[in-house]
Amino acid sequence: MYTSQETPEHEQVHFFHDRKSGLRAIIALHDTALGDAMGGCRMWPYTSFDDALKDALRLSKGMSYKCALAGLDIGGGKSVIIGDPMKDKTPELLKAMAESINQLGGRYVAAEDSGTSVADMKAMQEYSDHIVGTTVQENRLWEQNDGDPSPATAYGVLMGIQASVMHKFGKESLEGLNVNIQGLGHVGFRVAKHLAEAGANIYVYDPVPERQARAVKELGAVAVSASDVVTKPADIFCPCAMGAAVNSTTCEQLDVAIVAGAANNQLATSEEGRRLFERGILYAPDFVINAGGIIEVGMGRKGESSDAVNSRVVGISSTLLEIFARSDADAIPTFEVAELMAQEVIERARNKSIEPRAVAARVTNPQDKTALAL
Repeated sequence: MYTSQETPEHEQVHFFHDRKSGLRAIIALHDTALGDAMGGCRMWPYTSFDDALKDALRLSKGMSYKCALAGLDIGGGKSVIIGDPMKDKTPELLKAMAESINQLGGRYVAAEDSGTSVADMKAMQEYSDHIVGTTVQENRLWEQNDGDPSPATAYGVLMGIQASVMHKFGKESLEGLNVNIQGLGHVGFRVAKHLAEAGANIYVYDPVPERQARAVKELGAVAVSASDVVTKPADIFCPCAMGAAVNSTTCEQLDVAIVAGAANNQLATSEEGRRLFERGILYAPDFVINAGGIIEVGMGRKGESSDAVNSRVVGISSTLLEIFARSDADAIPTFEVAELMAQEVIERARNKSIEPRAVAARVTNPQDKTALAL
């Protein structure tokens, strides 16, 4: 079991069990120096309670860093429901989860995540005011949607891949690059579509055969096996499934120049991040490249304009270019640079020496995808 000694950075960790609905859930608040916490509500058939707790802790910490480097006045939080979303999800369970969130009094706000949907969030909104991600978003650079943050996340990943290619290869175009994409869910398929439209050659794997078949049919992708998506030589490995895609085994198997994708917690441990650096593989830190969704939801909740939202998502490329430049200058892995930058933002906000948004990556023109961070 995990103990309090293993969660020294977290402000609060809450456990919920509703016997009537069968709900078993965890809500983790990592840091709220920047504001009340926001983060997805994930439902997953974890093999153990410890696995669920570990996921909640890592994801909530990632949210703190994600919001900090995205220039949002939002803290880091995450909730996980232990259960199979295809079998265990019921109206009663969603109601119980909403009521559990209410017990935190607004310190945590939930949105969609793996295993939950816009429809689920709408159902939970009937019982809680602390649910977001259900409002139609218009005038975005990405597709119009019903509140689902996936399109914004995918577009931000595209911006991040472009920045990675610019830094590694010195080119703006993705034309002709080979990309291995692991995972074709709500975000992964959209990332694959963006890359195909940009002229990349995409090789895809998903454990759901229908998803692979769709990518082959609609995007001209090449379907590959679970092992080949990691080991096949390519320019970019794009993990868009669950975490720990880069672990002690796969880290050595990768034959790519760049790792850049949508998944959270892509590195199983920090050692894998250091090993990628040693091998000369450029890593786009996950909590930076996949921030598009929280940017749209967080800024949308405050009623900020579409131009402002578009600019901030495009600014993901600027933030990554700054991280890459610092990594080169200081000869330390990119994930360490990103963590240090995020910690600086949070600490400054805690000390109220600067406004958190003052350190955000900015671009004045949403179409300018190569602008540097301020």
